[in-house]
Amino acid sequence: MRIASMDVAGVRRFGRVDGESFVPLAVGQDPLSLLDATVALQWDAPVPFSATGPLHPPLPVTSLRDFITFEQHTAGSLRAVTGKDEVPEAWFEAPAFYFTNPHAAIGSGQDVPMPPGSEVFDFELEVAVVIGRDGYNLSVEEAWEHIGGYTIFNDWSARDLQQREMRVGLGPAKGKDTATTIGPVIVTPDELAASRDGDRLSLDMEVSINGHRIGGDSLANMAWSFAELISYASRGTWVCRGDILGSGTSGGGCLAEFWGWSGAQVPTPLTVGDEVSMTVEGIGTVSNRIVAGPSMHEVPAARRVKWSQPPLS
Repeated sequence: MRIASMDVAGVRRFGRVDGESFVPLAVGQDPLSLLDATVALQWDAPVPFSATGPLHPPLPVTSLRDFITFEQHTAGSLRAVTGKDEVPEAWFEAPAFYFTNPHAAIGSGQDVPMPPGSEVFDFELEVAVVIGRDGYNLSVEEAWEHIGGYTIFNDWSARDLQQREMRVGLGPAKGKDTATTIGPVIVTPDELAASRDGDRLSLDMEVSINGHRIGGDSLANMAWSFAELISYASRGTWVCRGDILGSGTSGGGCLAEFWGWSGAQVPTPLTVGDEVSMTVEGIGTVSNRIVAGPSMHEVPAARRVKWSQPPLS
């Protein structure tokens, strides 16, 4: 099944895509039940479907985790920040991730506002896995049974804000939460069975700006499988139906990596009017245009207070 969400007669609906038609789920049913093949679903009359949008994220977004699993991207991005492309051993020990803002999820065809205060805006080409049923402390073998589908994931990034806030030892935060594109559809695992290569999906990925191809990779180059990411994310806690886990940026999948290799901001950061398109084999294409963002409201610097080290027992 290919799951999507779009406006029908001015109302957001969830449903399935059949060729050039969108078949809405009948009103009153849980949209997340689209991930459960055992649920008997009821449908309304089909309407025309346009993959160019504007679309909504294919399902309600419960949470967003984003990993970093492509070694080439990791090396190039580190070089942009530190001048060195040596990937630290800690990166290989476990799949690192952060939580981002589910309320900022958007679909293909929707505008992306420039983050307030940012002048170095970037995209990140990823694929995400969607959890199909709840699970707790899953082994890798168990995690496969909790995969509900796959979708394209664009982790928009304000690099100047990100670098500044991460000097504190936390984050990323405001550098990442302006927008995350998810779509155009969620594709259930059965539709991509022919692309399975062992425990990976061999899918071509590419990104372009204003119709000019910037870079791309194969999803098979992930350092961990999606089942391994789910297993790690669920360690000692729950992953729940509708949770989305990003693969992390592919090799050649963001501007920051190219800046790291070249030592200069070439290609230049995104500006108002740019359109970014991402295509993943077997899933489709998402496109978004950059527009002017809201003004930045100043927040004062911290109030400094006197402090002293507490007594040691």
